[in-house]
Amino acid sequence: MLKELKVNETPVRTSRNFNINNAKLKGINIPETIGNFENVNIIGKVAYNVSSSNITYGLGNELIKQVQENANQNLKVVVEENINQNVEINFNFDKQNLNLIDNIEIIASENTNSTIVIKYKSEKDIQAYHNGIIRILAKKNSKLNIVVINLMNTVSNNFISFENLFEENAKVNYTIVDFGGRNSITNYYSNLVGDNSENIINGIYLGKEDQFFDLNYIAELRGKKSNIDIEIQGALKDTAKKHFKGTIDFKKGCKKATGNENEACMLLSDKAKSIALPMLLCSEEEVEGNHSSSAGKIGEKELFYIMSRGFELKEAMKLMVRARFNKILENIKNEDLKKEILQEIDNRLD
Repeated sequence: MLKELKVNETPVRTSRNFNINNAKLKGINIPETIGNFENVNIIGKVAYNVSSSNITYGLGNELIKQVQENANQNLKVVVEENINQNVEINFNFDKQNLNLIDNIEIIASENTNSTIVIKYKSEKDIQAYHNGIIRILAKKNSKLNIVVINLMNTVSNNFISFENLFEENAKVNYTIVDFGGRNSITNYYSNLVGDNSENIINGIYLGKEDQFFDLNYIAELRGKKSNIDIEIQGALKDTAKKHFKGTIDFKKGCKKATGNENEACMLLSDKAKSIALPMLLCSEEEVEGNHSSSAGKIGEKELFYIMSRGFELKEAMKLMVRARFNKILENIKNEDLKKEILQEIDNRLD
């Protein structure tokens, strides 16, 4: 059913002139009949008894309720104590598997070190729908590497919410690759309750045609000496548009906590549009917070230099985008997966 959705609200309201407090999406086809989703490839140990508890923020009541009541993929990964367990989950959209509602829970037990990879990919000629929630509990002294890759096509819709809870000395590194979806809407929330807990987020997005990205990152620091670091790099071509909202909130009790966020967007056309709203909130002393955002056209001097070495304009632009993304892609240790992402960058910039 076609609907107008108001989703992904900021935790603190800002001036309406920014037009960024939420995302208003028109003509969204919310499927009433979900059906099964069977084109899933899983490597590693996964269970299917997932709880449907509420999440703190998320994309909005309607989308959260859809996951809680109608998920057609319920997956639970428990990294058992003193065992390093790696898991890969690949969701592949095709004509028989158009609608995915996934509810994923990841629990890292104490003293574990694991990597979890979740990938969404669709065939080019279908209009798919994805709505999911990924919840993570990182227990004391655990280490997690989470890689989430969205390679859906540009006519589908992608909605995803992240909910993270960090206990003492827990360390979680995220690498998020966001390329697909006519609308790709992300809500990310971290609750760093444990002392010395840490969350490192590295993300890239690449938009073309009339794609719209709305990225809402929220971190609440409660533990002493806790740390959040958000680094987002993106590029937009054609008439693509992006909203970035980043909120780092230093709560009472988080003495000597640190928080950093940086978002940079490379504009590859005159019609692409980027809006960013980084925010720092504080109710504690002895903390350190930094934020920055930037958007600008691709450097003419750099383009001229590369083209003077025999490259055409399109190839020169690909090289510059790859260079911008390369540092973040280095966090992905699977070489085949990294090559697939690099090929997607080239294909989407053709």
